[in-house]
Amino acid sequence: MTTLPTPDSGAATAAASASARHDPAQVQALISFLEQESHPMIVLDPDYNILAANLAYRRQFATDDKPYIGQKCYRVSHHYDVPCDQAGEHCPMKRAIETRGRDRVLHIHHTPRGQEHVDVELRPILNEGREIVAYVERLAVVRSASARPSTEEGLVGSSARFNGAIAALERVAPSMLPVLLLGESGTGKELFARAVHEASARAGKPFVVVDCSGLTETLFESELFGYEKGAFTGAVNRKQGLVETARGGTLFLDEIGDVPLGMQVKLLRLIETGTFRRVGGTDTLHADFRLVAATHKPLREMIADGRFRQDLYYRISAFPIQLPALRERLADIPLLVNTILQRNQGQPRLTVDPAAMALLCSYGWPGNIRELRNVIERARLFADQGTIHPEHLPPEIVRAESVKPVLALETDRDEGLRHRFKDFEGTRRELAVALGISERTLYRRLKSLGLA
Repeated sequence: MTTLPTPDSGAATAAASASARHDPAQVQALISFLEQESHPMIVLDPDYNILAANLAYRRQFATDDKPYIGQKCYRVSHHYDVPCDQAGEHCPMKRAIETRGRDRVLHIHHTPRGQEHVDVELRPILNEGREIVAYVERLAVVRSASARPSTEEGLVGSSARFNGAIAALERVAPSMLPVLLLGESGTGKELFARAVHEASARAGKPFVVVDCSGLTETLFESELFGYEKGAFTGAVNRKQGLVETARGGTLFLDEIGDVPLGMQVKLLRLIETGTFRRVGGTDTLHADFRLVAATHKPLREMIADGRFRQDLYYRISAFPIQLPALRERLADIPLLVNTILQRNQGQPRLTVDPAAMALLCSYGWPGNIRELRNVIERARLFADQGTIHPEHLPPEIVRAESVKPVLALETDRDEGLRHRFKDFEGTRRELAVALGISERTLYRRLKSLGLA
């Protein structure tokens, strides 16, 4: 990516002129200060104009063929014609005006690398009269998820519900709070847990997975804590448990709702005291891990009928994150499908017929992403001509009642667009994906109907 030089004299003059209309000394001092910051930052005026950007911003977000000084922030970052709140998204500037304080939001920005999740923190600059004279916006690219098809293993999505889970993940990852991931089977709980680990200060240490399902109490204890030589028949050597393996890193207890009730007491003691003993041992050992747990079971109901300890629940649920089911993020299906196809390296590149994609986007997906992956892999075996068609999909998907994407919105179908716009609960970007058109095209259509 091209690194821009310091803004030219014309851009600097424009920035100085804009600054002077507000509070030249204060804003200009701020611009000089931010140039030394290592994080990408920009200065905005109250009319959304970018006054200046520091070197870190120019390195990560700017290219020499796209001007940004004097441009509206929403045009540069989102390619919108209107501010974010008017496009159906959270606008931190609007919030800052209301509270006179900072605001933080996860957005999807257009960058030189394509669309990316960006953690945005905006702070208003106030004069002595408590009037906002400028804003400082700090931007950080989120590495835990991709907003475009990816060949790398990890989280992929851009829908509102998915972004909400990623925003929560980014908030909690730097801390040591225990995280509880809640969601149906197949929603990617282990991927989210790994993302928490990789976004934390412990990323360079082990990420250890403990599958709590299907283990007896005795086996669970020996797997978690390890055992001493001679502790039981077959224990011919000392074995280190997974708690020790996770030292300095993250311990992920997958399906914690399946932990036997008797073992829950020992697990609670481990979390509360940070100590444990190997099976058959007498020495007290000290643990050092960050806890992430996950379950698809209703833990509160299990507490009520005595299957799960209440005190353990409150220990593991300091920061719960609800992971959306695939039916709650249908706008992500084209992105997920293309990702699944791209990750099959060494196999012929496939495309998906629009009619087939429409069926995929309208199905309920009880098996979530795991089911979607299986469906695409099955369809691949039938797509001899390089394209997946409806006849390559399972009968239950073809038969499902479909709200089909509008692949070509002609004027005689404007009434259909009115109904879709009225009933759609996501963002404008998600609606555009569901309709199979670009966001800019959708905006023009909505504007012509007086719905923008």
